[in-house]
Amino acid sequence: MTEVLRRGRASLAFSFFAQGVAFALLVTRIPAIQDRYGISDGLLPAFLAAVPILAGVGSVATERLVKRVRPSRVLRWSQPVVLLALLGVAAGDSMWELALALSAFGLAVGALDASMNMLGVSLQRSYGRSIMLGLHAAYSLGGIAGASLAWAGAHWELELFLSYLPVVVVLLPAALVGSRWYVDSGAPASPVAEGPSSEGKVEQTAEAGPVAFRMLLPLCLVMTFAYIGDSTVSNWSAKYLQDVLGSSEQTATVPYNVYMVTTLIGRSLGDLGVRRFGAVAVVRGGALVAALGFAVVAAAPGAWVGMLGFTLLGLGLCVIVPQTFAAAGRLFPGAPDTAIARLNVFNYVGFLIGSPLVGALGDAWNYRAAMLVPMVLVLVTLLYAKSFIAGPHRYGDGHERPRTADVGRSSNGL
Repeated sequence: MTEVLRRGRASLAFSFFAQGVAFALLVTRIPAIQDRYGISDGLLPAFLAAVPILAGVGSVATERLVKRVRPSRVLRWSQPVVLLALLGVAAGDSMWELALALSAFGLAVGALDASMNMLGVSLQRSYGRSIMLGLHAAYSLGGIAGASLAWAGAHWELELFLSYLPVVVVLLPAALVGSRWYVDSGAPASPVAEGPSSEGKVEQTAEAGPVAFRMLLPLCLVMTFAYIGDSTVSNWSAKYLQDVLGSSEQTATVPYNVYMVTTLIGRSLGDLGVRRFGAVAVVRGGALVAALGFAVVAAAPGAWVGMLGFTLLGLGLCVIVPQTFAAAGRLFPGAPDTAIARLNVFNYVGFLIGSPLVGALGDAWNYRAAMLVPMVLVLVTLLYAKSFIAGPHRYGDGHERPRTADVGRSSNGL
């Protein structure tokens, strides 16, 4: 393992961390943003939905951009835009200024998420062993740090601008300095030529149109289902504990914090599990634990059992998204960046669907039964587990290869 790879991994982990901080600072101060700009409750969902929609646009644009510009350059300049847009959200006075800042934030987040995961997958390929979960653990750590900073700002009744400014002043130059050590993939950016795969089938790439999308579709569904589960926790855990399980308002704030901490723990240890047991086993295990978590939440007789369910959700869901990005890189070894950019769009699809879905089912039916829907969707991941096969040199089979390993080819010929 060279010093170049070590520096590349550390600098990319810091980018994941910074993104976690920025996103948490935005979403946890939504009430303060609403008060600052006088946004009505009826208009607020439109503003909130605009961010993931524009992020999807940014991800699609990044797919085209990285054919001409290296992903490291996209990441180097999209991260400062995210941080400055966050500051813009806090600095404006009128609705059009908020709309402009959120638009910039959404577009840049899409480019940032896509390029970060492109670099993560290529770096994992260079390492020859699983590191994606560790990178996403840095994002979880950033989310915890950002939520804590947001709590401090709210507790001390700081203006949004004064709350955000020190964070941006620290993170922005640090991210720019760290970007000097990003490591781009050595894999070709263009699709590989068609030829026989390991099972004699014709290998397709992400540029092959509808056939290629059918190959990517299982991973797109897994990504969507995982984010439906994640958005269910982030948007409904407090309300569920308070209104359904009868907890106090203070206790109702605990599940999401517990969820974030268990997500950090699960991702910090997850790479070891992938190396030992393989990606398929880890994803299957994560889906089963997450489904058990939703079942416990739905059946919980009281608040403390409900918190146990949300704890299980953090441990289960946390492994799925990083491994889905890694699987897309393996599935399209000749065009991993294209596959990851397209897959990243379904991150935002799941985020947009999750909260309204559970809310509508809860109002029309009841919230206990509504929790069973994301449980079933997470279980569907088991049907697509073969999409996570890592190929003839899969992790955990006793002959993990060194950093020069090509972990890009799937053994099932997909």
